[in-house]
Amino acid sequence: MNVGGLLVNLVASVVAVVVVLGVTFGLTVARGRKDTIDTAWGLGFVAIAAVSVVVSAGEPRAWLVLTLTAVWGGRLAAHLHERNNRRGEDPRYTEMAERAGSHPYRHLLLVVYPAQSAIMLLVSLPLQAAAHLTADIGVLDVLAVLVWLTGFLFESIADAQLARFSADPANKGRVLDSGLWRFSRHPNYFGDACVWWGLFLFAAHDWTGLLTIVSPLVMTALLARGTGKPMTERRMLSSRPGYADYVRRTSGFVPLPPKRA
Repeated sequence: MNVGGLLVNLVASVVAVVVVLGVTFGLTVARGRKDTIDTAWGLGFVAIAAVSVVVSAGEPRAWLVLTLTAVWGGRLAAHLHERNNRRGEDPRYTEMAERAGSHPYRHLLLVVYPAQSAIMLLVSLPLQAAAHLTADIGVLDVLAVLVWLTGFLFESIADAQLARFSADPANKGRVLDSGLWRFSRHPNYFGDACVWWGLFLFAAHDWTGLLTIVSPLVMTALLARGTGKPMTERRMLSSRPGYADYVRRTSGFVPLPPKRA
């Protein structure tokens, strides 16, 4: 591991995140949509992976990680942008604006964006560390691709199934409990977590890279216990009459066979 190069990479990544979120804030004000940051989330990681390729002078593993991150981040950005444009402002940002009173954009700039930046930099540590490993591409990298691919397929297929279900007016007020959603209440979040465990494995060739395990742990915790699953379920329980029964028979995160009624 080139530790000196990794430190330079950290500084360059901070600059990349500031630029991405600075542009995002400008678009947020211009559009009047505070959920614009959802679209920028995946693109921020793509920017960090791209910076890592430049700083590492194009190590082969850095290019591989950039490719996978760009595929994941680009799909997620497109999906969230299209989803948000089909409906009104995300309830999370509406509640945030109400709490912020007469200065919602100042709250966004001084509280929400710095928090998002810190999480983005922390979660991206495996991307940065992997770019500065000198070990040859090997079995661990193949395993990393397989775990990433499993997560990417889960996330993208689950999102497509939910989008198709939600687009049908006949499903208004109903709960999606077929496809991947039959085995997990949040297969898209499970897939997202797997993506980050896969990207971590690219960095796990030495002790320095192993330290970045904090990144997939934090991401998994956020998805399963933080701003992902709990917030979604509170909203669903209050708006979908059949959701409580769905909770009783369906795994909360890891896909498992459903319980018998």
